[in-house]
Amino acid sequence: MSVPDNHSPAMATSSSLFHLILFLVFFSFCLATKDRDIYHEIDVAKLLPTGNCSQTKAVAGNSLKVTHRHGPCSPLSVGKLSLSQRLTLESRRVSALQMQVKVGASFEALDFAIPAVSGDAIGSADYVVTVSIGTPKKAQTVILDTGSSVSWFQCQPCLGYCYKQRQPIFNPSASSSYRNVSCETKTCRSLSAKACSGETCLYFVRYGDNSLTVGFLGTEVLTITPSFVFKSFIFGCGERNQGLFSGVAGLLGLGRGPVSLVSQVARRVGSVFSYCLPGQESSLGHLTIGNSNKVTLPKAVYTPMLTHSQETSLYYVNLTGISVAGHLIPMSPTTFKSGTIIDSGTVITRLPHPVYIALRRVFRNAMLKFTLADPVELFDTCYDLSKVKRVSCPAVVLHYEGANVSLDASGVLLAMKDSQFCLAFAANKDPNDVAIIGNVQQRGMEVIYDLGAKRVGFAPGRCG
Repeated sequence: MSVPDNHSPAMATSSSLFHLILFLVFFSFCLATKDRDIYHEIDVAKLLPTGNCSQTKAVAGNSLKVTHRHGPCSPLSVGKLSLSQRLTLESRRVSALQMQVKVGASFEALDFAIPAVSGDAIGSADYVVTVSIGTPKKAQTVILDTGSSVSWFQCQPCLGYCYKQRQPIFNPSASSSYRNVSCETKTCRSLSAKACSGETCLYFVRYGDNSLTVGFLGTEVLTITPSFVFKSFIFGCGERNQGLFSGVAGLLGLGRGPVSLVSQVARRVGSVFSYCLPGQESSLGHLTIGNSNKVTLPKAVYTPMLTHSQETSLYYVNLTGISVAGHLIPMSPTTFKSGTIIDSGTVITRLPHPVYIALRRVFRNAMLKFTLADPVELFDTCYDLSKVKRVSCPAVVLHYEGANVSLDASGVLLAMKDSQFCLAFAANKDPNDVAIIGNVQQRGMEVIYDLGAKRVGFAPGRCG
């Protein structure tokens, strides 16, 4: 008795065709996935700034809304700058950061007897948050800065030395919770040098662009959110302040120093903070202080936080390479031997000159179907996309030790004037200058500073 043959030629052909279709679908998926890893397909209109603020969901817990100081979401009505002005100021900040790395944070004041505690430059101060200080509490919009450790607010009496700000200037004598810091305290002694007015500790911060703030060191109630109130916040009560701070009430220092905000709240909520800078100036981001929110970041990747031998306020990571459109840029293994600064106050990432030239070459080759336009400001690789609706933007991946971070398209192509878009990187002037990761290259992702674990993390797609 013969066994029936269920595998007829027709069925075999059908089965082969089915497997061929599956293979083609899988192959097409792989190509599409690979293509997405190499290029960002994006509407040009999404890269352009808008005049309207795009509101996002409310923040909660230990989080604050982050707004671009010069965009339509900004709570400030004065002190806004054009992109050209901001880039000029940003160049000063970069120069000051480079000098700080080379000589340490012990700049001396030129016109005061009080030694400065910082050589930082304030730059264009792109991002701001609003907190409250005092009893009763007073809302104050301040600059968010990872490059500074001393937080300060303008204080009455100004004696003719305060600049114009949006909210009323804080008056410590009207707050029941304000206290001066004594000269004999550990806090006062922790400054690089101390000065006193009687028994009261004075502070003086002069930034690299010659902006400055000087006044009394005090403690006050700081309200970050209604559920997060810090009762003994140490800050500078500035009675003489000058520079390019117009509109803001002061600065929130998130550096690594002993009096920074993150250092002060570490025992209560942990020595962690994170922020998400929006991809557009017309969107909102957030700043989260501490780890009590238990935010789950399943896609976060981490790289070790390094410490530079010359100073301890800035944040350093180990950048090991850069890929453009799937191509790893060739570079010497010692290119980033001094570490790389990651900074919220620097706008544009600065790279060693040979690395920038290599990045530019690969980027231009990947953009050959678009016509190069005239250079704009510090950018030498620009394109006129006024007649283009969609652009295939080469993907840029920053390779850190243990972490590969793909940049948002808004961190690669920066919208300039007249529909011109430029490669948002620049070269260092001095071959000995350290590389700096600017805030444009941090857009659209959560950046996590975990001081306890000594690591910096990146989680994609966390804000607008």
